[in-house]
Amino acid sequence: MATRWLPILWRLVQTIPVVIGVVIISFVLTRALPGDPAVQFAGQMATPESIEQVRVALGLDKSLPQQFLIYCKALLQGDLGQSIATGRPVLTDLATRLPASLELTLTALILSCLIAIPLGVLAAVRQGSWVDHLCRVLVTAGVSLPTFFTGILLIYVFYYLLGWAPSPLGRLDFIYFDPPRVTGFFLVDSLLDGDLPTFAGAAKQLALPAITLSLFTLAPIARMTRAAMLTALSSDYIRTARAAGLAPMRVLFGYAFRNALLPVVTTLGMVFSFVLGANVLVEKVFAWPGIGSYAVEALVQSDYAAVQGFVLAMALLFVLINLIIDLSYTLIDPRIGFSAK
Repeated sequence: MATRWLPILWRLVQTIPVVIGVVIISFVLTRALPGDPAVQFAGQMATPESIEQVRVALGLDKSLPQQFLIYCKALLQGDLGQSIATGRPVLTDLATRLPASLELTLTALILSCLIAIPLGVLAAVRQGSWVDHLCRVLVTAGVSLPTFFTGILLIYVFYYLLGWAPSPLGRLDFIYFDPPRVTGFFLVDSLLDGDLPTFAGAAKQLALPAITLSLFTLAPIARMTRAAMLTALSSDYIRTARAAGLAPMRVLFGYAFRNALLPVVTTLGMVFSFVLGANVLVEKVFAWPGIGSYAVEALVQSDYAAVQGFVLAMALLFVLINLIIDLSYTLIDPRIGFSAK
């Protein structure tokens, strides 16, 4: 049993240099941001004396090596610093904002997988048919259309013209109260609380931004599914299975699709990591209080602590996602073991 966990622990150890590098790079880059955080914190009407007092209080009067050592010591204590913009601890802001982004991103990925994976499989099986052409059109549209344009178009059609969607202002309409916080996901927390009206309100509010994001994410998933299935269907073992008289559905899903899942899962992990930090345009269009908009606001205001906390949180999530992908490989294909370095 212990030997089974050793490779997992070894992969966790391998992530330590990555996290250390992210901490160093984020610290150096945030110090290169334009603007003076002390001025932002003290206010534009502050006197030079009060600005200097704020600079001393924030530790900005010390040298960069001293600031870095102070920052690392605080990290080891679980302290990410205090945000200049909100006046709250960065860890509190991230814990509030991150579930909103995760709920939006995961919902969008689920929607895109429900469409992209079956479409990619059908496009590979019926190569050259109308399904294949439809897959190419959707992939091209998903890549070429900016998310902010798609979001504004959906708001115009479904909110302004048809009146089917609620106002695109956050995670819940003003007539609802936030559900008791358990996971931070409004859909999950409202179900745990047994509040079906709030669940319905949160689902309606989530629909348009999730569809907007899913139209963007389905493009790489559908393209990779189609390419992986074409490669699998042209393999020797598929021709052997067909020659042996196996059922077509068993050959398709039991052999071809299972082997094609490996690159698709890798693509899913990459898309999730990218979209989670890059969905700021969708969050801005729909006034979604996620971590992307929080990072942009922190960059504009030269909020060192908030920017560093955002980068560190994204790095840890990326490391976690890659570990989950590695673990999922062994479930999809038992021939892939942890012993491979």
